[in-house]
Amino acid sequence: MGKKGKTGRLKRNPAPRFWPIPRKQFTWVIKPSSGAHSLKNCLPISLIIRDILELAKTRKEAKKIVTQGKVYVDGKIRRKDDFPVGLMDVISFVGLNKYYRLVPSHKGLIVNSIDKEEAKFKLFRVENKTILKNNNIQYAFHDGSTILFKTEDSTKLPQVSYETFDVLKLSIPEKEIIEQLKTEEDNIAVITGGKNIGKHGKIVEIEKIVAKKRRNALVMIEDETGKRYQTIMDFIFVIGKTKSLISLKELESNV
Repeated sequence: MGKKGKTGRLKRNPAPRFWPIPRKQFTWVIKPSSGAHSLKNCLPISLIIRDILELAKTRKEAKKIVTQGKVYVDGKIRRKDDFPVGLMDVISFVGLNKYYRLVPSHKGLIVNSIDKEEAKFKLFRVENKTILKNNNIQYAFHDGSTILFKTEDSTKLPQVSYETFDVLKLSIPEKEIIEQLKTEEDNIAVITGGKNIGKHGKIVEIEKIVAKKRRNALVMIEDETGKRYQTIMDFIFVIGKTKSLISLKELESNV
């Protein structure tokens, strides 16, 4: 008899390599529940609490913290200890006055400490645009969430002009638009995949494409030292115009 679906368990050895866990000490590890982020691009929230932030010694303790409603992800209380947290998500421990954002680094995804002001917004990359009934427009973001723009006149489109790969700075959890960032030359971006993951700097060149998908267009970024890195558009995430809107320093060892 064949399988009836995906298994609910995950062994430590095949777990994503950026997870900071001992591989041979134990057999099993927390498997993230299905959600906005794929398994290879997320961390379960209890693993962050226990293994990265060391706010708990066991999964049971981490689960208790989560179920008591002490953990916010993107401004909303999350009570499932296997909730998946991914790129640009903001984790808040309001009672402890501690705030974190997941950002890319050469290791994969890391948990960065941020201040309270920075925890009030999140960057969303536009992945798709759909025109619905009555000419309403829906935008889908990199984390699986969406935003809908409605129009009172069904014969006209809403006055919005966001394109795929644009990044929107939204307040959380209200999702009010604060700023729009275009994926264009001279803006600041971070690389989210490939061998140069975590590198960030100014976009200096974007390939003019004719016969291939825009996601595969080559993009060159230059860091503060003048070193250049090439990647594809699909791995580019704009984070500012003249300077980065988010902190990119790695998690301090004394957290």
